[in-house]
Amino acid sequence: MIETTALTKAFGRTRAVDEVTLSTGRGVIGLLGPNGAGKTTLLRMAATVLAPDAGELRLLGLDPSRAGERVEIRRRLGYLPQSPGLYPGFTPYDMVDYVAVLKEHTDRAWRRQEARRVLEAVELTDVMHKKIRSLSGGMRQRVALACAMVGDPDLLVLDEPANGLDPDQRLRLRSLLSTSSTVLMSTHNISEVSALCQRVYVMFDGRIRFTGTPADLAGLAVGRVWEDDRQDPDAIRSWLTSTGTYRHLGHPPSGAQVVDPTLDDGYLLLARKEHT
Repeated sequence: MIETTALTKAFGRTRAVDEVTLSTGRGVIGLLGPNGAGKTTLLRMAATVLAPDAGELRLLGLDPSRAGERVEIRRRLGYLPQSPGLYPGFTPYDMVDYVAVLKEHTDRAWRRQEARRVLEAVELTDVMHKKIRSLSGGMRQRVALACAMVGDPDLLVLDEPANGLDPDQRLRLRSLLSTSSTVLMSTHNISEVSALCQRVYVMFDGRIRFTGTPADLAGLAVGRVWEDDRQDPDAIRSWLTSTGTYRHLGHPPSGAQVVDPTLDDGYLLLARKEHT
């Protein structure tokens, strides 16, 4: 669904995306990494918003550098940017209908039915005729998500889709994404990756440093996590858990109570290696 070969994008002297090569299939794919890692730039290229400086990109088997194929990709793609540009004077219904028009859906009856479908999916039918300026931040995020879902796209590219959502809406988002064909999403919330994603890419300094399943990422920390009643000053990371014991990441001392690692543990250990 998404294939890149040595994909590169620079801003001045900074390579935001540095020769990234990847190939994704169907399902939900998570993109993890710290701020400034290049995730948003990579997603913008995957959404055909930004053209690469070098390398190759194929989306849905098509080449976005060719005008005709780029138009076809955009008909079959839904995009949620990190900061959605919603028109405050529009209603959610107006906004969704406008996106449908941009996707060249000319049948008004179909657009009306589709707007209701996607707004119902994000639970906004009760406010669909209110001005967007009057809605909460979480509601606006759901309007943007509804816009991305117009036409049931083959590929969803989502940049921090859970921003501003309350716990109930986050669970609703999981249900929505689990029924989609292919989703590429960036997130800072590792629990979302653990709950949703079949594969995960970890990005540091513009490059992909890990590719695998969430279980593979957690497995990087096997034998490196232990718990104790006291905090160990030699641990890479340590924190007090809800049970009152300290959880440590690093090199366990002799006789330590080693425990199973989580996705957070694997990511923290990988991040440590990248910056030492």
